[in-house]
Amino acid sequence: MKAIIETGGKQYYVSEGSVIYVEKLDASVDSKVVFDKVLMADGVAGNPYVEGVSVEGVVLKQGKNKKITIFKYKPKKKSTRVKKGHRQPYTKVEIKKIVK
Repeated sequence: MKAIIETGGKQYYVSEGSVIYVEKLDASVDSKVVFDKVLMADGVAGNPYVEGVSVEGVVLKQGKNKKITIFKYKPKKKSTRVKKGHRQPYTKVEIKKIVK
């Protein structure tokens, strides 16, 4: 069975046993996570969500992505140079089952 879920403002195409990286969730490692916002399950689309369907998963890891560097400047102006870095936090989740 396959489903499309929504979490963190993004949509993910999942199936049982798949591993996904989502925006950071407030859950500890090895805890159970339930996704209620299911957009499509087993070929049936919702309006906007499918009623009575949820996706259960287990948190495998909390981490941060590689650092990206942002460099802004204005040419020929020595005083306007800004260098910043950012590491986006994520949660690694393994999908256990899709409950109908």
